[in-house]
Amino acid sequence: MATVLYHLGRVAFRWRWFVALLWVAILGTVGFAASKAPTPADEGFTMPGIESQKAFDLLEQRFPGAAADGASARIVFIAPSGEKVTAAENKKTVETLVDEATDGSQVATVADPFQAKAVSKDGRTAYAVVSFKAKADDLTDASKTHLEKAIDQARKAGLTVEVGGDALAAQPAAGGAGEAIGIAVAAVVLLITFGSLAAAGLPLIAAIIGVGVSMTGVLALSETLGLSENTGTLATMLGLACGIDYALFVVSRYREERAKGHAPREAAGLAVGTAGSAVVFAGLTVVIALAGLWIVGIPMLTKMGLAAAAAVLVAVLLSLTLVPAILGFWPNAVLSRGARKNSPRYLKKQRNPENGGSRWARVVVRHPLPVLLLGVVGLGAVAVPAMDLQLGMPGDEAKSTSTTERRAYDALAEGFGPGFNGPLTVVVDAKGSTDAKAAVATVSKELAATDGVVSVSPAGFNQAQDTAVLSVTPTTAPTDEKTKDLVKTIRDERPGIEAKADGASFEVTGKTALDIDVAQKVQDSLIPYLAVVVGLAIVLLLLVFRSLLVPLKAAFGFLLSVLAALGAVVAVFQQGHGAELLGVNTTGPIMSLMPIFLVGIVFGLAMDYEVFLVSRMREAYVHGEEPKQAVVSGFRHSARVVVAAALIMMAVFSGFISAGDSMIKMIGFGLAIAVFFDAFIVRMAIVPAILSLLGHKAWYLPRWLNRILPNIDVEGEKLSQKVPAPAQLTVVDEPHTAEPAAAH
Repeated sequence: MATVLYHLGRVAFRWRWFVALLWVAILGTVGFAASKAPTPADEGFTMPGIESQKAFDLLEQRFPGAAADGASARIVFIAPSGEKVTAAENKKTVETLVDEATDGSQVATVADPFQAKAVSKDGRTAYAVVSFKAKADDLTDASKTHLEKAIDQARKAGLTVEVGGDALAAQPAAGGAGEAIGIAVAAVVLLITFGSLAAAGLPLIAAIIGVGVSMTGVLALSETLGLSENTGTLATMLGLACGIDYALFVVSRYREERAKGHAPREAAGLAVGTAGSAVVFAGLTVVIALAGLWIVGIPMLTKMGLAAAAAVLVAVLLSLTLVPAILGFWPNAVLSRGARKNSPRYLKKQRNPENGGSRWARVVVRHPLPVLLLGVVGLGAVAVPAMDLQLGMPGDEAKSTSTTERRAYDALAEGFGPGFNGPLTVVVDAKGSTDAKAAVATVSKELAATDGVVSVSPAGFNQAQDTAVLSVTPTTAPTDEKTKDLVKTIRDERPGIEAKADGASFEVTGKTALDIDVAQKVQDSLIPYLAVVVGLAIVLLLLVFRSLLVPLKAAFGFLLSVLAALGAVVAVFQQGHGAELLGVNTTGPIMSLMPIFLVGIVFGLAMDYEVFLVSRMREAYVHGEEPKQAVVSGFRHSARVVVAAALIMMAVFSGFISAGDSMIKMIGFGLAIAVFFDAFIVRMAIVPAILSLLGHKAWYLPRWLNRILPNIDVEGEKLSQKVPAPAQLTVVDEPHTAEPAAAH
């Protein structure tokens, strides 16, 4: 592989104009397609195979035109202190709003609180539900404005009016200024690392072009593949991080080869052949982790994973082609000022290549056991809160008290009880019953007698009178563990209830039940997902390092990183430690998809550092160095760049912590802290400690396995035999336009 990539790098360097224009053409073509692509319809969140989804599908089938997933607004009325909403003036104000809302062009129904008995026992709070024929994304500005004017009139009349639901909810920004800040921090890190504006700018340019291609691709295919806004957010996040990192490694190796005296084109070929090989396999591990998200069985998650995997593949291709092409335009610009001027300080540094990375590695190899124990115990301590992990999905209770959605949630909980904000929807299928109404009444009576149920609403029948919907209000809040137990109890008691219901059957759905089912499905999928992804990656790393123990060590380090990151997420977002510093308004259960996201994405990124760092150690070992010295050599060449790459990834991911969407905020924090743990504790401390303790055994591979495995030569051993050693030339004395004929 190294030889193939070496030739690719040389070709891209020589045909730089063609390569550069090709990528510009690709970006322009995909961008044009995106501009002409229609806005995708919102397909909503679906989860095949769970009871909540089956019940929802039954609603869609039996209540045609009812828009079971249509937008809704729950308007909460709160009377002034000492008054009641049932007072004549207040009641008139409420009824006026109901009449106004009913006239909306997209409104399906409006439930009058006085007719629907939606008034609290103390008479201070009431609510009206406005149901729309269209989904929230399909509501027109005119429909929203019409309802907002009616609400404003009620407020002017003296009532406090808050609005929940999705009809008028503001859509939070995905990343805001945080993304720009992340890129700015990445630029500073690159500038400090390379000491050259051109070297710092090249990875940024490559990453931005890559994100441009992948994001416009997502937009162009959004309708065809049903891709959502969050799909693009994840692709942006990983496309930026991986794009910068991969280009960073190629540029760094190019500078190293130039320092050895290689001509520019030769150095570009060697950089792509060696660092590019690591980029390919690092990218493949990320792709495996992301594509493997299909195992969970959530269509939205599968699409997000595949889109992000495509963005990573684009980043890999750019680092192998566009980066050497740009180096061809300005072969000396990416070198440090000292290298360009052959300053005495630079030449002295070349003669004595000792640096911070090698000095740190010497400390670790001298004291491997204490470093190993300290790293493992430290990460284990951070991982402890993960034992208290509770999964759920954030709702209005997680929003800031400055939002009307949160105030509406609190008012309803105070006036009607904590379970009112998370009612269970029970769909009764009485098609096989001889007396549908009697069967539904039996189900309703049995549910009302269940411990933990406050009330059961009157049944709402479909036009055919063979299916009914009941709203069951629990005594506890939607995210309370007791609510989860109630759902389980109802389902466990279902056979007995259905036996009394004359052939009728029922299923439990609604947002609360859906969240519970999603959390359970994710939890059940985690072990199979881990097994498949880690298993495939171990095979891949076995090919890369030709060692039995190195891939197993890599998997062990990853598990430490991800558990510690999950523990940190629980500590902040669930337990509230330091939550206010991140703008987390309310703590609660961790988003159901978070463990899967963390496992999948962090695994891929962790393997990036493993491949980049350990491949240089392997390269030194293959070329004859002793195991401990190979560790030091690997750190001398890679540590600084790996640290820079980690800081860049942390900066990019941290930028998403500023997102208004709690899911993106949590993912951004989780990924940033996971990269910190993996890069600075696992790869920089635990990995060299383990390799030092293992010695030659670290690189052991049975002979029979050595014969079976293909030799892909990631470390470039064959390449070093093929390419002659450079003449002792200064790095700027041989311009790329004057290379010998053999170089072409």
